Amino acid sequence: MRIRKKIPKPSARRPPLYFVGYRGAVPSPDELKTWYDLEYGGPLVLRVSEQETESWHATHGPWTAHIVIPLPDSHIAGLKQQLAWEHEHVGAVAPSLMPPRDMPDSILFAARLARGLTLLTQGTAYDITTNQYVNPSDWQDRPLTNFIVGDHIPIVRGDDEPNHRTWCYTLGLSKFGVDELEMFLPLGLPDQPVRDTLRDTADELTRTGQSPKVGSHISLGPGQNVAIANHRTASPAGRMLGFREIRTLPSS
Repeated sequence: MRIRKKIPKPSARRPPLYFVGYRGAVPSPDELKTWYDLEYGGPLVLRVSEQETESWHATHGPWTAHIVIPLPDSHIAGLKQQLAWEHEHVGAVAPSLMPPRDMPDSILFAARLARGLTLLTQGTAYDITTNQYVNPSDWQDRPLTNFIVGDHIPIVRGDDEPNHRTWCYTLGLSKFGVDELEMFLPLGLPDQPVRDTLRDTADELTRTGQSPKVGSHISLGPGQNVAIANHRTASPAGRMLGFREIRTLPSS
């Protein structure tokens, strides 16, 4: 008797990266595979659980991800209200757990699957970490070899009213298993230099896959260094996140 392997699905240890809301029928695994192979060369391999046909295990080369579509009604009643969605159904896409150095590729793979499901259903994807809604026309398509931090980690501007200063921070680094970054600047000053520094530092952290310790320095290139000045938690998007404050160091 041949033993069938149980197909893994998103769990507490492997939280979803995207929810996909849609109306109508679920795309078949063959439809998603055909689309993916045309877009990215493939081959995409999809294994569907015989016991739970809504649970798919996706593989492309060394990358794996997990799809549950549709989610059970018991899981989405509160979710649809929270997201203010009128979609009838919701699916979820989760990347597999990977070593930190492989997280960018894993995140890209899950994002491409979410893009495919959004296009095939003409639905809406919701990026859980960044609190962003992505419609079919909103996706930024990239080649397999091209990872751009700004596609996955937006820089957000807010106000630190108690201290009368502007707060700029990343929202998305936690996808990669590291803390978010933040910087503060006096009110009225342009924030583009701060945004550039946050983006360059985020790029470095996705490469190393580690949250640097307070007091450590990070080199961003010739004559450009930042220091980790502080660590705290905050919830700008409704979820408690860890933040590392960075400050630029004078050129030596």
